[in-house]
Amino acid sequence: MMKKQSMILYMLVYFFVANFQIMAQKSSKNLFGGLEFRNIGPAMTSGRIADIAIHPENENVWYVAVGSGGVWKTMNSGTTWKPIFDDQKVYSTGCITIDSKKPSTIWLGTGENVGGRHAGFGDGVYVSHNDGKSWENMGLENSEHISKIIVHPENSDIVWVASQGPLWSKGGDRGVYKTIDGGKTWKRTLGDSEWVGATDLLIDPTNPDVLFAATWQRHRTVAGYLGGGPGSGLHKSTDGGETWKALKNGIPNSNLGKIGLAMSPFNSKVIYAAIELDRTKGGVYMTTNGGESWVKQSDAVAGGTGPHYYQEIIASPHHEGTIYFMNNSALESKNHGKTFERMRRSNQHSDSHALVFKKSDPNYLLIGTDGGLYESFDGTESWKYVRNLPITQYFKIAVDDAKPFYNVYGGTQDNGSHGGPSRTISSDGIASADWWKTLGADGAQTATEPGNPNISYGEFQQGALWRIDSKTKETVFIQPQAREGDPYERFNWDAPILVSSHNPKRLYFASQRVWKSKNRGDGWEPISGDLTLNQERMTFPYYDKTQSWDNAWDVGAMSNYNTITSLAESPKQEGLLYAGTDDGLIQVTEDEGANWNKISLNTIKGVPATPFVNDVRADLFDANVVYAALDNHKYGDYKPYIIKSTDKGRSWRLINGDLPNKLLIWRLVQDHVNKDLLFAATEFGVYFTSNGGKNWIQLKGGMPTVPIRDIKIQRRENDLVAGSFGRGIFILDDITPLRTFTKSMMSAEASMFPVKTAHWYRQSSRVGSQGDAEWIAKNPPFGANFTYYMADKIKSKKDLRKAKEKKGDVKFPGWDALEDENRQDGPSIVLLIKDANGNVVNTIKGTNKKGFNRVNWGLSYPSKSGERLQAPRGRRGFRGGGVMVTPGVYSVTLMKRVDGIHTELQGPESFSVEPLFEGALPRKSYKEIDEFREAAFAFQQDLTATNIALSRSQQTVDAMIRAHNKATSPSNELFKQLNDLKIALLDIDKELHGDAVKDEIGERSNPTASDGNSLGWRALGNTYGPTDEHKGLLSRVQKQLKTVKEKLAPIVNSTLPRLGNDLRKTGAPWVEGQGLINN
Repeated sequence: MMKKQSMILYMLVYFFVANFQIMAQKSSKNLFGGLEFRNIGPAMTSGRIADIAIHPENENVWYVAVGSGGVWKTMNSGTTWKPIFDDQKVYSTGCITIDSKKPSTIWLGTGENVGGRHAGFGDGVYVSHNDGKSWENMGLENSEHISKIIVHPENSDIVWVASQGPLWSKGGDRGVYKTIDGGKTWKRTLGDSEWVGATDLLIDPTNPDVLFAATWQRHRTVAGYLGGGPGSGLHKSTDGGETWKALKNGIPNSNLGKIGLAMSPFNSKVIYAAIELDRTKGGVYMTTNGGESWVKQSDAVAGGTGPHYYQEIIASPHHEGTIYFMNNSALESKNHGKTFERMRRSNQHSDSHALVFKKSDPNYLLIGTDGGLYESFDGTESWKYVRNLPITQYFKIAVDDAKPFYNVYGGTQDNGSHGGPSRTISSDGIASADWWKTLGADGAQTATEPGNPNISYGEFQQGALWRIDSKTKETVFIQPQAREGDPYERFNWDAPILVSSHNPKRLYFASQRVWKSKNRGDGWEPISGDLTLNQERMTFPYYDKTQSWDNAWDVGAMSNYNTITSLAESPKQEGLLYAGTDDGLIQVTEDEGANWNKISLNTIKGVPATPFVNDVRADLFDANVVYAALDNHKYGDYKPYIIKSTDKGRSWRLINGDLPNKLLIWRLVQDHVNKDLLFAATEFGVYFTSNGGKNWIQLKGGMPTVPIRDIKIQRRENDLVAGSFGRGIFILDDITPLRTFTKSMMSAEASMFPVKTAHWYRQSSRVGSQGDAEWIAKNPPFGANFTYYMADKIKSKKDLRKAKEKKGDVKFPGWDALEDENRQDGPSIVLLIKDANGNVVNTIKGTNKKGFNRVNWGLSYPSKSGERLQAPRGRRGFRGGGVMVTPGVYSVTLMKRVDGIHTELQGPESFSVEPLFEGALPRKSYKEIDEFREAAFAFQQDLTATNIALSRSQQTVDAMIRAHNKATSPSNELFKQLNDLKIALLDIDKELHGDAVKDEIGERSNPTASDGNSLGWRALGNTYGPTDEHKGLLSRVQKQLKTVKEKLAPIVNSTLPRLGNDLRKTGAPWVEGQGLINN
């Protein structure tokens, strides 16, 4: 019987969780929007720029298409920026074009315009008709990579698009497309439906019917890259792109690769073509007769990672014959491409992709690189870095356990490896200066040593592994080396590094085999043979068939293949290791490498033939359980694949659940407290499941559409840390609410979650007045942060009426009902903060939203200087005083207020306030600080009351004098008494505030009781506590105020009322403050 009841209870709980997940998936943005990620940057290294457009009528307005970071706009030449594409379905961009006839219309091609191994894909062409405020997808959804858009200079409905098409597979919307109806319909006029796309377009400004196009046939696979083919070439149209003629006179008869085109601004018959030839050779060709014949000018070709990554060629609009060639080191020619020199780029990043000019300044250039934007104002002699674009691309990240705040480490695309704080004590947040560089080149995986934040690990691309000492800032190269007679080590682009959970000195690293170190990398031993398929990749099919040795291979553009891509170690069973590969295998050992069991993943139902293992994760609670994230996008398949095994990999099942059908899965992380809570880093953000993968929910709060390539949980702080490939690092502070959500919370009006310990310290300030050009990330809100869940918004009478009207029940509610709406107090949410003795410390205004809500208390008391009749503007009764509480135990109670009635919803929930630091000198006791604070509060209230009484007395006397001038029976004696009283009040004012006459010229007065206004910031603006001088100041102003009050009190209590009665007898008009008139 008990067994049956337990099964029924389990099924009910499972049914609830599943239904909650389904409901939440449908409205996750609303329910989980209150749990917001914060972006911590950095902006110090920026990221890959795809294209730039400067407004034709306002050169201060720029649009920047970022390879994997959306679109950014500046209205002030880069002083400040705003992302304007964050809410779209994709993040990757390739080109951006402003309609010269209608500059408020912006066309955007999505998907990167390079052939790189980490290029992001798009979903077609977008247009904005309102300067980028909103966007509409105009089709070509299967283009994936768009490299050029041209708008007809006289007819904005005519637009041409050069689409490279899918990189990893054939088909899609590739080639040159034309629309004559503003993007409603498109027609392909060049290219084919399989492998031939287009990579560049030109239009003749003197005759818009004349266009030139460069087609491109290329194919990248997981194993290699073929950068050219018979479909690549030059073409010309004389009928507006309807038909095309191949241009071959003077062009080499070989498999051409990527081609960049430029037209001379001085003569539209002069065209330059940067052509990739076989085996990454190439040359710059020129025509002076509109393409009828071509002459080779030089052998210049883009180098670096390969021509596929560059090849853009730009002709200067200011200097005839000057052309710039985008390259790993940009090239410049001043003689039509006959000779090239490296463009001067002092202290500028390599890998250039875009270059634009200003019409107004022949010496100005703005260049886009893998490291962001740079400006030159002197014709490339020097460069100014645009240092406020937070678009860094992180491959992998790690977190340490440094105190008081942990650090985040990451390896980036072409911008080295970094370390930075998760938060700072600075009031403005995390600046670029708070970050540091750990390694150069392309970063890859990083790792930290638990318990020792001074040691971390990082690597360059393809396994160049380093140990980093944060004390000395030194790096030690620790890559394991092949032994005599061994084949070369095939390290993946970001080879896996693993620090053992059983012994932090033990490391695992992998090439095609697994290596183990017992001494932090000083020495290594292989613990496996080759765990991959070890194939000959040159035999693989490209363009659906095996290719000749003589074709356009670009080995430099290839990653190693048949490599180990992921390692995992069971924290529950020492010696249990997993190795995932890029060729569809997971290998398992239970004896630390002595024996390995090979698992071919294509035997799992629903898994493709050769999946790339992005991640393997051993379960934190059960040695039998293991997870893996698989990836098949390098075969043109963008589906998600997450698998789980409960028998150490012997059998597997998919746990994709209801994840979107187009969603790559990069990494996984399991919560260390709730075993059922699993997070996934995906191509479009962060998802989580709490029911074994049946249902997944996206966490969108605070995060744009962006690829998340890695994800970690910092266990001490319970923070979820996500590394994006295009927008830096994101942190979701404290995931406790996600792990502690229970069934009862679904039906409860409101539920509060446990509160983290709040740090007690005084925030510091940076050097100010530095202008607006520095990007600074946010810290988490200072103080105590409260999270609560509301089953629904508490609705006001107005909300209820509008809800009825939305359903169609529209009628005039009546004047009384409308008056009730206006008079209603609330509904509102308030949080009551109490100390350990039950005294109310502060009342915080909450948010009234369905789903998760987060509210902050800055550990301060409200202002205790007294409450005036007129509320301070914008505060509505909730005022922060700036004086902090002292450490101790506090509680928070969640309440609702409706029509003056407070109802407790949840609580009290206890939490602690603890000092973050111990100062260089012992601070005063908390008791001493508390006593001084209460005395200071009491004095400030006394001072406020005295000031108001004095001010009103002076105003009253002035009003009485004016009224006496209008009396029907004025009295000379009363005139004199009022004047004497005015003088007496001025003397009191002088005693309280200082000499007004001296103040006219800035001469200082003697100390007064008003000096006590500064007690709060003088004595309580730190965590040290009041000094003897602070106490002396308080004693002095208390005595001075007492003297003032002794003089003022008789005036307020007797003199003014008596003179008021005398004034009424003279027939003077009513004076404010005399109350109602008895009649």
